[in-house]
Amino acid sequence: MKIPAVIIFLLSAALQAAEPLRVGMELSYPPFESIGPDGQPQGVSVEMARALAAELGRPLKIENIPFTGLIPALKSGKIDLIISSMTATPERAKAVAFSDPYLTTGLGALVPAASKTTGLADIDQPGNTVVVRQGTTGEVFARKHLKNARLLTLDKESACVVEVVQGKAAAFIYDQMSVFQNSKRNPDTTRALLAPLQTESWAIALRPDDDALLAATNGFLAKYRADGGFDKLSSRFLAEEKAAFAAQGIPFFF
Repeated sequence: MKIPAVIIFLLSAALQAAEPLRVGMELSYPPFESIGPDGQPQGVSVEMARALAAELGRPLKIENIPFTGLIPALKSGKIDLIISSMTATPERAKAVAFSDPYLTTGLGALVPAASKTTGLADIDQPGNTVVVRQGTTGEVFARKHLKNARLLTLDKESACVVEVVQGKAAAFIYDQMSVFQNSKRNPDTTRALLAPLQTESWAIALRPDDDALLAATNGFLAKYRADGGFDKLSSRFLAEEKAAFAAQGIPFFF
């Protein structure tokens, strides 16, 4: 018996809807992406991924992938999209399609507590070592703007912080949120320069040919913002940071 085309279409749609939404992120960047005490993913990006999957009617599968491997994993089809505090840059846009921005942030600098550094001019001095994390916009910024200081590129955020804590580096250029958090963890040896060296926007990354998922993602972001989803996330995960930025008169994120 021949099955009517409409039934085939409905069955196909139901099967597709049941397929997991595979979201890539590196679970080493609290409070956005990390692993909680229960061993499960937690953070701002995790909650966004859960809400997006629910909006699409698909179960969620989070793939924990090193940051430098996220775009290759997306291009190979291992994941459907990336929600991992990723800055939308022209260079990355050559390989992926970005959603509408969902967060505005910037680059800050973690500096030794005893230093008199106040900005980029003080950082970029002969004899200074400036540390950056490989594959980040901090590295791109430093390579473009530092003319006098020595640049040290390391793979792990924690290793970059150690360079500043031990007084080996004059600065660690990284996103404002991480700079703030690392200064709080090391108050005796570091301090945070939060005035943005460069303003950036974070977005969700997708394959360039996935037009339907891109449209659905942008629709979700607009609805999530209108429904107060981002306000709830900032109150839940970022209350202390929000207050600190307000005290310095620096615009805050969402």
